[in-house]
Amino acid sequence: MIIREIYLSKIRPFYDQDLIKVIMGIRRCGKSVLLLQIIDELKEKGIEEKQIIYINFENEDYSFIKNDIDLHNYIKEKITNKEKYYLFFDEIQNIKDWEKAINSFKASKNVSIFITGSNSDLLSGELATHIAGRYVSFKIYPLTFSEVCELKNIKEKEKENIEDAFDDYITWGGMPQRFMLTDEMQTKTYLSDVYDSIVVKDIITRFGIKDLDLFNRIVEYIVTTPSQNFSAESLSNYFANKDNREVSKITLYNYLEYMTKAMLINKADRYDIRGKRILNGKYKYYLTDLGLGQVKNIGKRQQLGAYLENIVYNELISRGYDVKIGNLEKAEIDFIATRFKEKIYIQVAYILADDNVIDREFGAYKGIEDNYPKYVLTMDKHDFSQEGIIHKNVIDWLLEK
Repeated sequence: MIIREIYLSKIRPFYDQDLIKVIMGIRRCGKSVLLLQIIDELKEKGIEEKQIIYINFENEDYSFIKNDIDLHNYIKEKITNKEKYYLFFDEIQNIKDWEKAINSFKASKNVSIFITGSNSDLLSGELATHIAGRYVSFKIYPLTFSEVCELKNIKEKEKENIEDAFDDYITWGGMPQRFMLTDEMQTKTYLSDVYDSIVVKDIITRFGIKDLDLFNRIVEYIVTTPSQNFSAESLSNYFANKDNREVSKITLYNYLEYMTKAMLINKADRYDIRGKRILNGKYKYYLTDLGLGQVKNIGKRQQLGAYLENIVYNELISRGYDVKIGNLEKAEIDFIATRFKEKIYIQVAYILADDNVIDREFGAYKGIEDNYPKYVLTMDKHDFSQEGIIHKNVIDWLLEK
């Protein structure tokens, strides 16, 4: 597996600090491998193996640890001297009241603590107050396209190999382990298993969903139509018209929230550019990994423009941008991405097929009067840049350092 420097560079300054390092991400996106890479770096720095304790709570060897008391007692026995210990707890959400144990270690032991979890509200709720203000958090995502090229050892000049790799990426996503598989059937089986584990363990079981048929219909509809505007009202109308089934808006909002907490999808707020405010109740949802939608996309037409938009969204998030959808009176800007004092605008289209498409994509910026960089990203190889608006091939943009 490649060294995930995009994340290690952010976590490395905290290796020896007493702040708790919280690493969150969807199941199988590479959190466990990242922890092992951190452990390797600690050993390279001279930390002895006996000072490092690693527990993966999905491993049956640790099934006897069920709550904070079990965890506390187990670690207490392992800490035998006053030197600094490095504690790694993988998928810690499986342990009841884990925050109490973590807080106790931090308060009473000479330790550096790293934890991972597969739900975004790992740090919310009543118990999380035990570690409030005592942690730094990092979100981990599946492989970016540049990481895929690094994994496959594809060089920048190998244009044909890059394009083949991108065709595969836009279809099957960037879940790291799927690149170890040798054919499409294995990939489908693996991604189906990942999808099922997320839906069953992180949503259905965790939130006690009773109407499984309805939930599965809703989640499959969402994951097979990425990069779309969704509202509870539109979804309610969809199921009323298609299945003659009444679904309450509260139920739909809850299901969307559960899917977001399990990090199966990400929610992007809509931002009123003129009014400079968030438009509540108006969101777009993007798949954390396109491969998880592909395994459920049976018989549906490929939506290449939507897939491309989803990839650009995920790339921006991986690069550390805060991303919103821009709203103007007569146009929509696909992305407003901000990072510290930096701001960029991005329009995404599959290809600039004719003058109407060119006018639509470049014309969307007419209502924006500031001088922040404005981009149009497409699969075109010809440069259509005009009037200060930068056009780039999306693959070239994804491979930029």
